[in-house]
Amino acid sequence: MSNQVIIAGVGMVPFKKPGSSDPYDVMGGEAARMALADAAVPYTDVQQAYAGYVLADSCAGQAALYRIGITGIPIFNVNNNCASGSSAFYLAAQAVSSGVVDCALAVGFEQMEPGAIGVVFPTKTNPIDRHVRAAAELLALTEEEMALPPAVMLFGCQCELLQKETGMAESTLAQITIKARRHAAANPNAIFREPLTVEQILWGAPIYRGLRKLFACPPSCGAASVVVCNEDFARKHGIRNDIRLIGQGVCSDRAEFFKGDPQDVMFRALSRTAANQAYESAGVGPSDIDVIELHDCFTSNEIITYGALGLCASEDLEKFVLDGDNTYGGKVVVNPSGGLLAKGHPLGATGLAQITELTWQLRGEAGARQVDGARTALQHNGGLGSAGFVNIFQRS
Repeated sequence: MSNQVIIAGVGMVPFKKPGSSDPYDVMGGEAARMALADAAVPYTDVQQAYAGYVLADSCAGQAALYRIGITGIPIFNVNNNCASGSSAFYLAAQAVSSGVVDCALAVGFEQMEPGAIGVVFPTKTNPIDRHVRAAAELLALTEEEMALPPAVMLFGCQCELLQKETGMAESTLAQITIKARRHAAANPNAIFREPLTVEQILWGAPIYRGLRKLFACPPSCGAASVVVCNEDFARKHGIRNDIRLIGQGVCSDRAEFFKGDPQDVMFRALSRTAANQAYESAGVGPSDIDVIELHDCFTSNEIITYGALGLCASEDLEKFVLDGDNTYGGKVVVNPSGGLLAKGHPLGATGLAQITELTWQLRGEAGARQVDGARTALQHNGGLGSAGFVNIFQRS
């Protein structure tokens, strides 16, 4: 990076269930206002802004940001499915790193409806069709299975494959949801803070193959925002400059992802590729990471990501969970916020909410969920279709 990227300010609104939130533009504007206040930077000093969202019309970013000011700056709208917020952050950081601007803002928001995510444009090519067809061919799925909502089909297969290939007990998958709820209990921004038992999670029949309702993250509403700047801007404006972006990995699919192991169609290869890039650019390895916010859209995806991030060997995934190496007192604390499973998953806000949580952790401002001595943090976020992100942050 030609210019060091400083995390100047962060903000997020409490996530809520569909139907109980403010409109997307109100949430987005409030999150941006909170990030600017955290940085002590007026919106008039922001030179570019990037807005991530999925389920809103074009130029929704302007609708949100015009609530805090109409200054004429370029506002770019980004849709990369569940990685939309991370995409907005990447572009804002890139603008600062390259020297195009001194200060940029990223905001992400989503106002979702209850139930599984449907197809917004049913008469047009679905960008996930390639992934569905690849999984169907590799797993010999039926036409009826291919007609399921893509996330249900793909991650139902992921859950089943994980158990079959590793011999993992279904109760181990349930432990991820239990951990998420336990962590979320200390997070006032999380939706689901009530504890769950293995029996509650495994009650009843699976939705499809290995997928159960409480193995999946809920549709959610919310917003988060991050302000980034360079060192000169931070010095000039008296901004604390000790939380820095030190490494990034970003990728889309490679052709070989669709031809080999079906797990690689479902985020694993995307995550591994982005993680390797991020570690190399940061000059750190998995053992250097103190705290992680990762994309636990399904319990199986969290567990598979442990291997993709190099936290443990693939044959040790179940042991990593059962030994508590993914929580306080273990090797690394994963999703202290409660993650997507308990904090919630408003698509466009998720990546920026992860970065917000990690910034609080590195500052020592996370309250009851603080990870002791946290100095190096990793953020992992992916969107099917596909876009993969890993960012590494460090307190200097």
